[in-house]
Amino acid sequence: MTLGPLMVDIAGLALSEQEAEILQHPLVGGVILFSRNYESPEQVAELTASIRALRDPHLLISVDHEGGRVQRFRHGFTRLPPVAALGKRYQLEPDVVLERAETTGWLMAAELRAVGIDFSFAPVLDLDYGVSEVIGDRAFHRDPESVVAMARAYIQGMKRAWMPAVGKHFPGHGAVNVDSHLGLPIDTRHFEDMLQADMLPFRQLCHHGLAGIMPAHIVYEKSDDLPAGFSPFWLQEVLRGRLGFQGAILSDDLSMEGAAVMGDSVARAEAALAAGCDMVLVCNKPESVVQVIDGLKVEANPLRHLRLIRLHGRHAVGRDSLLASTEWKTAVQTILRYAPESELELNLA
Repeated sequence: MTLGPLMVDIAGLALSEQEAEILQHPLVGGVILFSRNYESPEQVAELTASIRALRDPHLLISVDHEGGRVQRFRHGFTRLPPVAALGKRYQLEPDVVLERAETTGWLMAAELRAVGIDFSFAPVLDLDYGVSEVIGDRAFHRDPESVVAMARAYIQGMKRAWMPAVGKHFPGHGAVNVDSHLGLPIDTRHFEDMLQADMLPFRQLCHHGLAGIMPAHIVYEKSDDLPAGFSPFWLQEVLRGRLGFQGAILSDDLSMEGAAVMGDSVARAEAALAAGCDMVLVCNKPESVVQVIDGLKVEANPLRHLRLIRLHGRHAVGRDSLLASTEWKTAVQTILRYAPESELELNLA
């Protein structure tokens, strides 16, 4: 059975019968988990095992687990600092920071892989211009070359834990102050300016570690009048054509207000897939999932399936073995050494 183009969510700590039926629909290819789906490492491991058992190849299982404000699983997981904590020291001690970035990427990925998560939507490759509250300390740095260096190290750590990296938010979310969860941001900059700045991390890393990329729900009005995630210009002409990216393109959540300009849930899904997305996320509105499954018309695409199948994590280490390892203990100590005081609660019980 191929992986379908929809990534959906579930309501609670275990699958309901209706959810299990939905997840077996051919249009579904993945599940994204949220804090409401998490109680403990043991519980979430049982949940992911039940999801994997539904299909072969198993559905992709993902989560947003960047650290700082965006970390869905807390109690029982190392409390990761925001990646801006790395960037603050990068100019002063770059070698030390790159080692810490690699260790942090490994720790994030290894803990998730140990409970059956295929990938986190990470790293954030946006630049921190100091104007976007929704990005803010989720970004490594303002300087694109510094972002490339730290993100490359972070991705290398993820790869050591056998987790694919999914960078976001192409072509760059850091220069607008409107939160695309709440409205439609408009970026007024010229394409060439973005190519040399915001797009540089995507350009440098799309052939060196990124298995997936998530586009932004932002209109870059000097280039196109459609939000990037619905734009053939941004996804096909620029990302596929000019940058040569061959991995999977996964939309941001279609339920966000930044996507509302494209119409109802079915219209949004159709537009994103037609623009070049391989998978679209429909989250936090169960009725929308049913509407999209009932209304979406999309042809099977073997290339899409191949891109998505590469997002499966591999070679997970059992949680008990991981927590007993010297590498895990050393990584936790590394986090303790550089985390801001507000992020020192590790919740390792």
